[in-house]
Amino acid sequence: MSVLGRLSLNQATVRPLSVADAAALCVRHEIPAIGLWREQVADAGLDAAAKTVRSAGLRVSSLCRGGFFTHADAGARRAAIADNKAAIAEASALGAGTLVLVSGGLVPGSRDIGLARRMIADAIGELVPVAHAHGVRLGIEALHPMFAADRCVITRLGEALDLALEFPADAAGVVVDTYHLWWDAALLADIARAGERIVSYQVCDWILPLPADTLLGRGHVGDGHIDFPPITAAVAAAGYTGDIEVEIFNETVWSAPPDETAARLRATFPGVF
Repeated sequence: MSVLGRLSLNQATVRPLSVADAAALCVRHEIPAIGLWREQVADAGLDAAAKTVRSAGLRVSSLCRGGFFTHADAGARRAAIADNKAAIAEASALGAGTLVLVSGGLVPGSRDIGLARRMIADAIGELVPVAHAHGVRLGIEALHPMFAADRCVITRLGEALDLALEFPADAAGVVVDTYHLWWDAALLADIARAGERIVSYQVCDWILPLPADTLLGRGHVGDGHIDFPPITAAVAAAGYTGDIEVEIFNETVWSAPPDETAARLRATFPGVF
């Protein structure tokens, strides 16, 4: 497969677009895969969204997102499990082999990070049989430590991998996201250790200065400080041959003409290698 044959447009990069408009954008720019988000899928309707991507001839590289398991209230925890079971079924209906999990930050009212991590492990354990039955792999994503308090207490790939290894390989794996992991001195070794457990590879650049909302401090490949080729080489050596999603959260990118964004993705994507 050619380099551009592995490119996937994560829908977050063109956040204002509907599923239909994002799919049409991919077709116009010969981007063969798309990573979908549940909010836009819900807006379109699950059946309509699935039909749209199939009719466009697109692969669905992942569905974002499940997770957010760390609730203080037992009812809220049960609701989160139910919502994640629904997300697994949605991923299956869309033809997405991976449901990306952003597992959750500290339990509200608690500073006990170990408690939050145990709750995440317990929740994933409940979901694994459902994922297995639907043929969907749960992609445990480690987020940068600056998001540990509110979004994800799993902050290193090695930690995500240790958690995934508690469960069968056909139901649980890890996401390698350059934005969240590029800084980690153990990253390349952990990628090698992950092997077949890598279920998604997501890329974007780390740009400075960080905005007030640090979640939006992402840029196009080549605009920032990440050295992509060693990471990509490690992911390839580990055996991952799937789609590579470009996932950019950035207000400037969102306000740019979508065709301009898609053209830039195609132009900069070879820099990942």
